[in-house]
Amino acid sequence: MSPPTAEGRKPVPWGIALCSGLAVALASAPVSAVVLELSWLGAVIMTVVVVVAVGLALHRAGPAVVTIGQLVAVLMLLTARFGDGGLFGLVPGPATFARFGELLTGAGDQISTTIAPVPATPEILFLITMAFGLVTTAVYLAAVGAGAPAAAGVPLLATFAVPAALADALLPWWAMGAAAAGFGLLLVARRGARRQLVGGVALVVVGGVLALAVGSVTGFVGTAGRFADLDGPGGSGGSTGVGLSPFAALRGQLTQSEPTQLFAVGGLPRPTYLRALTLRDFQPQSGWTVAPPDPGPPLPGTLTADPAGGDIADVTITNLAFRDYWLPLYGQPLGVGGLTANRWSYDVRDGTAYTARPRQEQGWTERTLLTQPTLQQLRDARGPGPGSEFLDAARVDPRVRDIARQVVGDADTAVDKAVALQEYFTGPATQFHYDLSTAPSGGDDALVEFLTVGKRGFCEQYASAMAVMLRAVGVPSRVAIGFTGGVQDGDRRVVSTSDAHAWVEAWVAGVGWTTFDPTPLADGRTITPPYVAEALAERQAGGTDPQDEQAPDAKGPDTAPVAEPPPPSEPQVPAAADDPAGGGLPLWPFVVVLVLGALGLAGAAPSILRRRQRGQRLAAVAGGGQGAAAAAWEELLAESADRDLITRSSDTVRGTARRMIREHRLDSEAQTALRHVVGSVEASWYGGGHPAPGELVEPVRVVREAIVAGTPLTLRERVLPRSVLRRGAGSVPDEERVPAHT
Repeated sequence: MSPPTAEGRKPVPWGIALCSGLAVALASAPVSAVVLELSWLGAVIMTVVVVVAVGLALHRAGPAVVTIGQLVAVLMLLTARFGDGGLFGLVPGPATFARFGELLTGAGDQISTTIAPVPATPEILFLITMAFGLVTTAVYLAAVGAGAPAAAGVPLLATFAVPAALADALLPWWAMGAAAAGFGLLLVARRGARRQLVGGVALVVVGGVLALAVGSVTGFVGTAGRFADLDGPGGSGGSTGVGLSPFAALRGQLTQSEPTQLFAVGGLPRPTYLRALTLRDFQPQSGWTVAPPDPGPPLPGTLTADPAGGDIADVTITNLAFRDYWLPLYGQPLGVGGLTANRWSYDVRDGTAYTARPRQEQGWTERTLLTQPTLQQLRDARGPGPGSEFLDAARVDPRVRDIARQVVGDADTAVDKAVALQEYFTGPATQFHYDLSTAPSGGDDALVEFLTVGKRGFCEQYASAMAVMLRAVGVPSRVAIGFTGGVQDGDRRVVSTSDAHAWVEAWVAGVGWTTFDPTPLADGRTITPPYVAEALAERQAGGTDPQDEQAPDAKGPDTAPVAEPPPPSEPQVPAAADDPAGGGLPLWPFVVVLVLGALGLAGAAPSILRRRQRGQRLAAVAGGGQGAAAAAWEELLAESADRDLITRSSDTVRGTARRMIREHRLDSEAQTALRHVVGSVEASWYGGGHPAPGELVEPVRVVREAIVAGTPLTLRERVLPRSVLRRGAGSVPDEERVPAHT
């Protein structure tokens, strides 16, 4: 901190303040690798100037006031440049925040569907302005407010790491040099460092040069989220995450307002699915994920396929606009040609061709085996399995297993089980509907909710669900992502972004991976293999329809039917952003905003966690069975804890209930409902009797509404709920969770 002057006031820290702004501007250089043109630089400079100017003007008021003032200034800048309906053009209103939401959604769509560098659209400029406003505020707080310029390296790192992860190629040396110079400038500009200025500058320069030299040798810096350190075919390397969720990219292609032509295909004898990659790893919380590919034979080159009958086709694929880690191929490839040498490899286990960085080949040729087994051949086939990893379903919710077993019934072959599950989703009596906007989550297991409550989604949900259900009944499976057959255009087929699709491949011993498509499309894009058509005709002739006995819901009644959407050639963009991974705005492009805006969003974390806990507990209450009573009681304890009514571990359930009635001033209806909950809790804990599905939903609702009416929460209690902040508040002791054995 600066010492007071003779007048008793702290001097304005011009030097370190200006250096903090210059450091952010220099650290923004890597953005040039992911955004076209230079209009982004003007947005960065304007934002930095505003933040630093406000910091200097408010310096004597203290760091807290400075930080708040800078954030307000950034909000006003965003309103002036991008907002609608702002008071005097500077003070945001409801229409302004609605516009901000549209800009963020648009920026996320552009990031998820466009290969870097992206155009400097208003959406992207809005995102850059907001992000650098937050970063500059954080750097100023660390370097000036806290007097710790070295700590400013953390937010500065974000301005470098995000472009490095998105860029297709290595960042230019000057961008790295500018970012390093910005951080070095902060270190040598701190108060008291003047006597070390020459040595400090020399140290920063030498360190930057060494970093550039190491980066150029190892190739570790600036890759586009490489999933393997492979310098070419046969290389071996560890694994890291793939930079873009394949389902996020799939949704992004389907929601484009104007489809983009990707491939022109010649020599294909019939419409066939074009596979880009497959997914074999399933995690209950995050869904299907990309696994690191196995080292395999180099491409271009000749490949060996499993011995199976079928047609051999020589296919020519002209690449019109596709750039990715994966090379789409048809069927079982026997050979691939026309590719850049020493860039591609083939993963035999997963049936995918891959490269270390996204590439756009001009085109390639493929000799492929297109198998055409009959239904009887699939039933009679015998042979080894593909590996235990394709059967892994250890952590799948038991309710999913029960539904899968009831759907397949007495089917005893892999193909009959797969057909039964496909018909469950696509048959004439199905309750499932195709929709690019998935049903909102109620806090339960995502797959259970899709199968029992939501019953709508696009190919991600259907392929994911069927693949898991196949594993649950003992059939090896994986999810394939790629494209449907496209449209015929003269002597070639044209595949576009509207053909992006996911389907299921089931292993039939002695035949290999066999295609099934459980998505209920209504636009004719589904390709029905002959063995599926045979099985369906056989089932209809025999008078059996798996839809006649729909699997029961694990919780609650069916929802109302959902209107069929228009064909994907004119897709509907969801009104609200969904998580492509099943997962929520869990959308990957907004991770950029979340990382850079963590400082402003951290305060909302407790309330977000509280809402999530409430959703999970209420979902458990609705499901009934073991744990439902405990979940109901925990939610009521949490509501009380939020209002500063803390229970002790020595309190009995009835004693706590009496305190609730007294402190929350519950009316007679709420008291009756509370007694119902207390009785269910005691029966569950000490008698082994558990509530039926839905039994406690109404009593819990009545008690919660009465608590809210009797003791409303203050704003502070809403933002910082005590049940989250106080360890153990609103929870049931473990020893009381275990029901007594009778």
